[in-house]
Amino acid sequence: MTMFAHLDKLLFTVYPEDHSKEKLTALLREHPEVKFVSFVGIDIGGHDTDEKIPVDLFIEDMDQFFDHGVQTDGSSVVLPGIAALNNAKVDIIPDLDSNWFVDYNWTHLGWDTGLPVGTLRIPAFLLHNEILEVGSRVILRNCEKTFKDVLKQLIKENPYIVDHLPIADADDIDEVLLTGATELEFWVRSPEDRADREQLSTSQELKEQYWQRTRGSVRTALEEALIVLDRYGFGVEMGHKEVGGVKAKLSSSGEYDHIMEQLEIDWTYSTPLQAADNDLHIRYVVKDVFRAHGLDVTFMAKPIEGVAGSGKHTHMGVAARLKDGRKINLFAPMDMKEDFMNPIGYGALMGLLKNYEVINPFVTSSNDAINRLRPGFEAPVCVVTSLGRSTTNPSRNRTVLAGLVREMKSPMSLRFELRSPCPKSNTYLVFATSYLSMLDGIRAVLEAGKTEKELEAAISKRAGEEAFYLEKDRAYRSEEDVFDGYTQEERDRFFGRPPATVWENLCSFKTHEDKLDALLQDNVFDHVTLESYRLATLAQWAMELHNRIIPNMMDLIRECRPTHVKDECTDYDVQNWKKIQELRTYLGQDTLKQKSLLTRIKDALDRADYQTASDLQIEMMQKVELLVKSYAAYRKNLF
Repeated sequence: MTMFAHLDKLLFTVYPEDHSKEKLTALLREHPEVKFVSFVGIDIGGHDTDEKIPVDLFIEDMDQFFDHGVQTDGSSVVLPGIAALNNAKVDIIPDLDSNWFVDYNWTHLGWDTGLPVGTLRIPAFLLHNEILEVGSRVILRNCEKTFKDVLKQLIKENPYIVDHLPIADADDIDEVLLTGATELEFWVRSPEDRADREQLSTSQELKEQYWQRTRGSVRTALEEALIVLDRYGFGVEMGHKEVGGVKAKLSSSGEYDHIMEQLEIDWTYSTPLQAADNDLHIRYVVKDVFRAHGLDVTFMAKPIEGVAGSGKHTHMGVAARLKDGRKINLFAPMDMKEDFMNPIGYGALMGLLKNYEVINPFVTSSNDAINRLRPGFEAPVCVVTSLGRSTTNPSRNRTVLAGLVREMKSPMSLRFELRSPCPKSNTYLVFATSYLSMLDGIRAVLEAGKTEKELEAAISKRAGEEAFYLEKDRAYRSEEDVFDGYTQEERDRFFGRPPATVWENLCSFKTHEDKLDALLQDNVFDHVTLESYRLATLAQWAMELHNRIIPNMMDLIRECRPTHVKDECTDYDVQNWKKIQELRTYLGQDTLKQKSLLTRIKDALDRADYQTASDLQIEMMQKVELLVKSYAAYRKNLF
C-alpha cells in the first residue's frame, strides 16, 4: 500500500516535553497532514470521546483549550447517577503529562500533502459541573497516586520490611513506580465469511495454527501494523498467530481467501495510566491497518462459540527508584533461589485474590466476556494462583487466574499476570481495582509483620484451614491444571463459583460488600462512582440481552430447519428432528398455554426482575448449546 511508504514524513507521538504552546504549534505547523485535534475522555463505561477540532482553531485558542478543555453534553457519555439530562455539563480537560497520539485515516489522503489525514488525540479527564472529576482515567490516576504514597508510608511505618529489601533504610526510596502492560489477542477474517466451528475446533485441538507462519494479506497487515505501532514508540515485542483459526484457501487469482485466524500482539510495559492509553490506541491502529487490507478485525472475547476466545492478559508490577538512581523490584525476594517473593509481593498477590469478587465486575462486564470464561478453553474461571513447584521451577500454569511471572536471572521482571481480562475490558478500571486490592493485602501483611515463609504457607493453605488474611473456606494456590485436577464441584468449593451472568457478577457488590473497602481507599472510588458503574453495566447487559442476544437466538432457532426427505431418512432421523422441534418450540415459540423461554426473559427484563432474567439466561445458553449440538448430529446422519 503506497500510503505506508511515507511513514518517515508523519508525526506519530507528541511527548510531554513538547506540550508547551510554542513547541506544539511548531510541530503542528511542520506536519500539515495533522488536520484535527480531539480530546479523549474516558467515561465510567470505558467509552472514549472523539471530536474534530480544526488544527488552526486549536492553535489560535490553545491557551483556552488547555485551561478549560472542551464541553460535551453529559447525556452523551456514560456517567449514570452523575451526569443526567437535567445536570449534564461535562468538560473534557487535556492531560498534559501523558503521551498524545496522532490517529491517521489511512484511506483518506490529504489533497495538499498526499499523506493520510491525521487527528491529534489528546488523553483527557472528565470534569462534571466544573467541580467533580469523573471517569475511568481520573480513577486510575488517583489510584496510582494513592498506591505510591501509601506504600511508601507503609514501608516507613513498618521498618522490619527493610530487612527483606536491598536497601539500608526506608528513606533510600525516592519514588515507588508502578508498571503495567497488556497482551492483545484478536480474530481476523474475510468479511462475510461464516465460521465453521467444527473445523476451527479440530484445528485448535491439533494446535495447527499456534505460532505458525502468517501468509498472504494477514501477514502483510500484521507486519505493517507492527511497523506502524513501533513508530508510535510502543516498543512492540512480537506479533504471532494464536491457537484459534483454520488454514486460509489459495484462490485461482493467487490470493488467500476464507481467512479465519487468531493473532496476538505484545509490547513493552509503561505506567498503568500510560499502558491503558496505549492499549486503547493500539486497538484503533490494528483495526485500521487490517481493514485497509480488506480484513475484518474483532476484539470480542468470544466471537465464535465452541472455540478459544481472545484474552488481554494484564501484567502488573511494583518497583522503586532509589535516591542513588538504582531501581529495585518491590515484589522480588532478596534470594530468588530461597523465596518466590518478598512480603510485599505476597501481600499484593493475596490482596488481588481475596478481593477478586469486587474486581471481577470491572474485568468481566459484558455478555461476551462471560461467554469466554468457561471451563475447557484455558480460560481463567477459578480465583487461584500458581507460584511454581519450586523457586527454581517457575510456573507456566495457564489455567489459573493470576500467575507469578519470574525469571531467576532477572529479579526486575518479577510481576503478576492477570489472565481474566478480555480485549474489551476497561483497562483503566482493571488496573485501578487490581492495584487498590493489592494495596489492601500489602497493608495487612506489613502491619502484621509477616515473613516470606509464613506468607507462602498462608497462600498455600487448603480449603477449610485457618490462615492470615485469607478466607478459611477457600484455597488460593494450585500447581495442577485446575480443570483436569479437580471436578466442577471441587473447583466451586475450593476456589468459589464463578458468576455465570453479568447480573451475578454485579451482585458481588452486595454479597461481598465488605471487600469494597479495598476500592474505597483514599476515596479513589466512592459509593456514587461504584453505583454509577453498576447502573451503566446493568443497563448495557439488560439492553444487549433484550435487543440483540434474544433476536440473534431467534435467528439461530429459525435456521435449524428440517432437511430430511421422507424416502431417504430413517426412524432415527425422524426421532432426532422431533426432539429438536420440541426444543425449538420451548426456546422461541409462544403457545396459548405457555410463553417461550425467550419471551419470559424479555418479560423479566421489562419488569426489572433481573434475578429471574439472569436465571433464565443461564437456562437459555444451556438449551441453545443443546440445540446446536443436536442439530449438527441430525444433519450429519442425512445423505
